[in-house]
Amino acid sequence: MKQELNFTDHRRKLHSNKYIYAVVSRRSQGLSIGINLNIDKICNFDCPYCQVDRSNKGGERNVDIDTLLLELQHLFELITSGNLWDIAPFDTAKKEFRRINDIAFAGDGEPTTCPQFEEVVIGVGKMIQKYNFDVRYHLLTNATLFHTKRIQSSLDVFCNDYQGEIWAKLDAGSEAWFQRVDGTKFPFQRILNNIELAAVRYQNQMVLQCMFHKFEDEVPSEAEIDLWANRIVFVLERGGEIRLVQVYTVARKPSDKSVLPLEKKFLERIGDVLRSKLPINCKLKVEVYA
Repeated sequence: MKQELNFTDHRRKLHSNKYIYAVVSRRSQGLSIGINLNIDKICNFDCPYCQVDRSNKGGERNVDIDTLLLELQHLFELITSGNLWDIAPFDTAKKEFRRINDIAFAGDGEPTTCPQFEEVVIGVGKMIQKYNFDVRYHLLTNATLFHTKRIQSSLDVFCNDYQGEIWAKLDAGSEAWFQRVDGTKFPFQRILNNIELAAVRYQNQMVLQCMFHKFEDEVPSEAEIDLWANRIVFVLERGGEIRLVQVYTVARKPSDKSVLPLEKKFLERIGDVLRSKLPINCKLKVEVYA
């Protein structure tokens, strides 16, 4: 049976690769390359909506940088030659999707916890420049470690040297909802402070990814949505710049069966609450995905 592309299937696997995977994304309308720095499947969050199966943890904590870069180089060669589109399931991609859109640190845990994070940032950034790919370079992160000197140094390299974008999670407005939807005991204020720090330090290189969902029949309250929007406005008032806020819901099978997707109308209402609070002439875009 011919293997077809499935936009709900974003498994972190490409042939026998250990760190590099690729998916054709409907949202980006092109090829998204992922860099998984957490093959041990350990994360400092335990989000109930996460699709990663953590029942089978294992693997090395440290990353073999040489292997990672060889895997990435091989994929880049397949893209450059056009041979990638002869390999299943990529051979079933629509012609308009047969382009490389972004390269992102997005794996089975929080990428900034990787001990070799900065070394990988530099290695991947240099390879993007070598192949002269005009793509976005993303870091998908929960912003838990931005306040540390190690990660601030890494982000300086990522944003300033390689024009990378930080895609940070902000799924809540209150401490209680934050701990519930992100499965953590990290202080919510630390996340808020770190998002503000990055939004001020790296002007217009910040995207917020905001997941909203139901717990069975329970939806986020109006007060929660209002407080979430106020958190974003506060960052803007403090001099931070945010390029984009993405409001979305569950698209793949979550680890917690009680987590269910919200309807598009509900998501649109969340987006409208934020739009109504934005300062005049604010360039921030709000996009809603269902």
